[in-house]
Amino acid sequence: MSDKQILSPLPGTFYRKPNPESDPYKKDGDTVNAGDVIGLMEIMKSFHEVQADKDGTIKQFLVEDGAPVNPGVALLELE
Repeated sequence: MSDKQILSPLPGTFYRKPNPESDPYKKDGDTVNAGDVIGLMEIMKSFHEVQADKDGTIKQFLVEDGAPVNPGVALLELE
């Protein structure tokens, strides 16, 4: 596991957008700072913000929008 990954803090369904009509919170190539929202985790119809825990530039998202994930799964890689 790379120290340049942001991991899922919770189990649930990962969404990259606040709603289906919106643009993603972040895209490949975007800069992120610790505390930036990178997506939402849906757990039993409740939505929780997923925040970056480190600074960097997004190399690529590793999880598709709407994919189920477990805690500790890498959501994205940073450069």
